[in-house]
Amino acid sequence: MSFSIQRRQFAEQGYAVFEGLLAGEALATLRDACGRFVAREDARMDAAGVDSLGITHRGRRYFANECQRETPALRAILLGAAMAEVCRATLGDDAYFFFDQFVVKGPETGLPFGWHQDSGYMVGNGGPTDHLPYLTCWCPLDDVTVDNGTVRVLSFPEVPESRDKVLHHQRQPVTNDLTAWPADTPGYAIEAKAGDVVAFSSRLLHATGANTTTSLRRVYLAQYTAEAVLDPGTRHLRRNAIPFLRNGRQVTAP
Repeated sequence: MSFSIQRRQFAEQGYAVFEGLLAGEALATLRDACGRFVAREDARMDAAGVDSLGITHRGRRYFANECQRETPALRAILLGAAMAEVCRATLGDDAYFFFDQFVVKGPETGLPFGWHQDSGYMVGNGGPTDHLPYLTCWCPLDDVTVDNGTVRVLSFPEVPESRDKVLHHQRQPVTNDLTAWPADTPGYAIEAKAGDVVAFSSRLLHATGANTTTSLRRVYLAQYTAEAVLDPGTRHLRRNAIPFLRNGRQVTAP
């Protein structure tokens, strides 16, 4: 698979869509795991006696991370041939697996998520300010539409400064979101099918709307870096740095 169109769009716009890459067995695996990790987050809030932890809000919006550490079956997807193709077409010939999480919006009350760069969260949560742009693969487990809060983007040509730097982000009260752009900016809504992969640069401004439907909106998010990311000061490894591609070749089996 050459994915020449996606390669060009990603380089010019900061994002690209790879249709149907995770359909079939991979999608079934992800859906099964997603339910278990939402339950894990509810249990964590129960234990703490709260209805929100960080940017997770019970019943409305969930961010369940580092899932592959608990469910090895996810590694067959994260380190498989399909994701290798996406990394080659976007990040390049050298890639590390960095981070994964499920992002779920509850029915009817699912919270929106403000305009941000993923690199803004890296910096805002204590990561290095000088990290290279990395790759986010936003993988819907349900068909995503404007009505259930799909991702919206502002391409690099629309906000040229976002290509070259991490913008200033402000933490919002109540939700704890970090935002870098006016909330009323419409952007371009990407409507995609379950099993598609929406790939974008960590510097791309993006946001998601509220889920106004009667069903969950589930997404699996996988991130890859071109280099191991170290925390400032301690120089300890941040998250994960599992070698995935070297000179375009897969070096870690799923």
